[in-house]
Amino acid sequence: MTESIYTTYPPKLSAAQEQFLVSTIKDWTVQHGLTVRPPPTFISQETVSKGVLATNAPVTLFPSPFPKACFEEARAVQKVYNELYARITSDEKWLGEVIEELIDVDDFVAGLWKVHQAVSQEGYVQDLSLGLFRSDYMVHTLDSETASLKQVEFNTISSSFGGLSSRVAALHTELLQSPPGHSLSYPSHPLFDGRVPPENTAVETLSAGLAAAHKAYGLSKSSPSLPLAILFVVQDGERNVFDQLALSTRLTQFHKIPVFRLVTGEILDRTSIPDGNPSRPILYTPPHAPDSLFEVTTIYLRSFYAPTDYITDRDWSARLQLERSAAIKCPTILNQLSGCKKVQQVLADPNKPENLARFIAATDVEGTQEKLRKTFAPQYDLSPNGRGRELALNPKTASRHVLKPQREGGGNNVYKEAIPGFLKSIPESDWKGYVLMELIQPPSEATNVVLRSDGEVLGGNVVGELGIFGTILWKSNGEILHNQEGGWLMRTKGKESNEGGVAAGFSSLDSIILY
Repeated sequence: MTESIYTTYPPKLSAAQEQFLVSTIKDWTVQHGLTVRPPPTFISQETVSKGVLATNAPVTLFPSPFPKACFEEARAVQKVYNELYARITSDEKWLGEVIEELIDVDDFVAGLWKVHQAVSQEGYVQDLSLGLFRSDYMVHTLDSETASLKQVEFNTISSSFGGLSSRVAALHTELLQSPPGHSLSYPSHPLFDGRVPPENTAVETLSAGLAAAHKAYGLSKSSPSLPLAILFVVQDGERNVFDQLALSTRLTQFHKIPVFRLVTGEILDRTSIPDGNPSRPILYTPPHAPDSLFEVTTIYLRSFYAPTDYITDRDWSARLQLERSAAIKCPTILNQLSGCKKVQQVLADPNKPENLARFIAATDVEGTQEKLRKTFAPQYDLSPNGRGRELALNPKTASRHVLKPQREGGGNNVYKEAIPGFLKSIPESDWKGYVLMELIQPPSEATNVVLRSDGEVLGGNVVGELGIFGTILWKSNGEILHNQEGGWLMRTKGKESNEGGVAAGFSSLDSIILY
């Protein structure tokens, strides 16, 4: 975008215009389910526990400008990324060698690997895996005229906000087109002339992936046969429930598939694997219908992605029960581990191009490897005498980097000048559990206004992060049954905030206008 548009966007709001826009958005979000459960800091814990309230999800008042070329590039490589991580998951030998480096310094990774080994020793009974992925990017600007796309991370578990991101796009579209052809909600601006956010099909794409797995499961493996259903495994006290309901509602209403929600702490109470059935189907009894029994075809994890989801050994036993069952997992343990930051760093290592070439043929005629490499940001391990350690321990160079552990969900990284001191505060033997990544430099002039879930309105310089959704269903031998790209997420945070997770409280949901 030209400098002039950046310096005038978004258009200034008078006090009356802002009051009207904020009021309109508050009402729209509640009417259309662009909502979250309120945080306990907003209302009393007693009221939260009753589960009768919702408030607007944190959203931007304006859609954010985004380079059309970068958006199209991100969409174009998503199916390739889907296949890349499916192949990594299927290559247990290669993935195991990467994970082995982390086991003695990361108890959580070690616990996941232990579950996989236990099931592997018994023998897996399900050959299919389902991935609902999200590849996250930022625009990297070398100067005001040059922008490129750089990947922040690739998410293989609980890739959230497909449901709510679709509604933010609908919100901003309606504001731009109300009344039709002319917006009375926003002041005029050249960027608004004939432009609306691109279509966002995240709900359709993600639910279609789950439906494909449900269908591929086949007939009931129980005797006598049982009705089939999909199971969403969720966290207790989940605030982001409406994002998940967008998917389950489409599954039940459009695909005609029963869907149940089960919190992690009740897995062992509500599910079972019958003794003597070598197929190991997993059965579920709804607490509200104790005389009904369903066979689960597909387990969609919106939990179990962080150490805090494994409070006791009982939680690890629950994850083991899910993993050893005949249900198609989204994701499997191996697919979850393929999303470790260490895997991303190894793939991006310019000194070891054979790692990426192992999964994408070096002779590919479409230049697929090069397309992916263009999206990689420089990343380093912290091996002795390595470049990464040199950059991390020097305060001057550390200021241009972020230190990442093998975690999902936001709030786990160490940034810039804090990196040297942090590394010196932990045993040197633990350093190999971290990856050093060069910070992406987003446009410095970007600004927006945010409506937080507590009603506070904040404006200022912001940084945006684009996520592209994709789904893939594959067999362990590499055969792909379903591979689709569709839908996107835009998260915007204050420029002073290092972290980017909406659920963790750092970001707001946004949409985009392409230029």
